[in-house]
Amino acid sequence: MDANGKKKILVVEDEKNIAQVLAYNIKKEGYDCTCAYDGETGLTEALTGGYDLILLDIMLPRMNGFEVCEKIRLVSQVPIIFVTAREEEKDKILGLDTGADDYVTKPFSFKELLSRIRANIRRSSGEVVQVRQTPAAGAVIEVGELAIDTTHYSVTKNGEAIELSKKDYDFIAFLAANAGKAYSREALLEAIWGYDDYYGDIRTVDVTVCRIRNKIEKDPAKPEYLMTKRGVGYFLAKR
Repeated sequence: MDANGKKKILVVEDEKNIAQVLAYNIKKEGYDCTCAYDGETGLTEALTGGYDLILLDIMLPRMNGFEVCEKIRLVSQVPIIFVTAREEEKDKILGLDTGADDYVTKPFSFKELLSRIRANIRRSSGEVVQVRQTPAAGAVIEVGELAIDTTHYSVTKNGEAIELSKKDYDFIAFLAANAGKAYSREALLEAIWGYDDYYGDIRTVDVTVCRIRNKIEKDPAKPEYLMTKRGVGYFLAKR
């Protein structure tokens, strides 16, 4: 937040015309906005500028967006949204694996992007009120061999730590607190990402589920924990 109380957004985008159009529209919505045109400059700005959210391209000179995101995540949980022309699912999985909170593919509508900006800033600043049950602070939720520690925001299986991004942790902790109850993709988008007026691809949920299964299941193709209820959505099995 800047001296005038405006939320600060950093746009890291090497195509200056795109960056400047984004900055113009973001400022019209009442935010402060700064642009960086290569990865190294974007990283330095991200680590020193006190931003409330970062829009990050992947294909950047001097340091790509995946590297920038990984380095930011070593020291900060500022919301990061990848905004990129790379639309293959493997890129989306990699982007979220490096710690990004969301992934938007070009071309996109500014209305869609603005919805995601608002939702991520609300959630990171604690402005989203959860109407569904969430884990109690200090609790350890055990589901079979899994243990979700809500004090240290960690997940272990048979005592061994499982490396999860903050978003993946939020996802599994929410389902653990509501074990056995299936939620639709739309409900999970609202509960985990805070999208009350979501414009975009609900495959974000599917990609997140796929990524978590690869880390917690013996055989991701035959899950025992993170289950699908056909026609409804996803749930964490009671065990």
